[in-house]
Amino acid sequence: MIRAGRLGIGVIGAGRVGPVIGAALAGAGHAVTGITSGSDDERAAAVLPGVPVLDALEVIRRSELVIIAVPHDELPGLVSGIAELDGWQIGQLVLHTDAGYGTDVLRPAAERGAIPLAVHPAISFTGTTIDLRQLQAAFAAVTAPAAVLPIAQALAVEMGCEPVVIAEQDRAVYAEAIATASEFSRGIVQQATGLLRGVGVENPGGYLSALVGSTVEQALREASDPAEPPLF
Repeated sequence: MIRAGRLGIGVIGAGRVGPVIGAALAGAGHAVTGITSGSDDERAAAVLPGVPVLDALEVIRRSELVIIAVPHDELPGLVSGIAELDGWQIGQLVLHTDAGYGTDVLRPAAERGAIPLAVHPAISFTGTTIDLRQLQAAFAAVTAPAAVLPIAQALAVEMGCEPVVIAEQDRAVYAEAIATASEFSRGIVQQATGLLRGVGVENPGGYLSALVGSTVEQALREASDPAEPPLF
């Protein structure tokens, strides 16, 4: 469905996620029409060179697909605020990347004729082109109304991800799982490297790299196949 025609894509949010998603879709042949200013415009420009920096309403006006990648707490107000300004367009695809919301948060846009989609790629974004390779090995949580779910799935594939459908009512639990995995992993590594640094290991991150990687891979295999016996 998507490959039948290229889309003009606008990105709202120039942090670590939005520019990378825009670049991934540009790599699939779509055209990025504009991006809003954000926390690190130089980094965004490195990922999306030559893309004009515009205000949000102009990004929306130019785009058939709008990617919203803003902090969790800002998303509801942004969507409703643009709706109050009559910014959303009939038939326009509006896709957010937040793990914690389904498409209900996009209701103000949908009420004005836009098509709501939620796609969360399950990686830790750096905001650089390194993420484009990570996307190729990632899954993405997809939530959308049944009639347009294939569009959301196709966009996830064009980002490089394997789509997994998450029901609207399950997004909060999904977000908790993502936060648990991310925060626990980061916390444990920081604690362990701190201990090693305290006993004189000069490169504790490098020292633990193979151990942490192999341990996580083993734990993921066991979680994927609980019947698999542990390795000793």
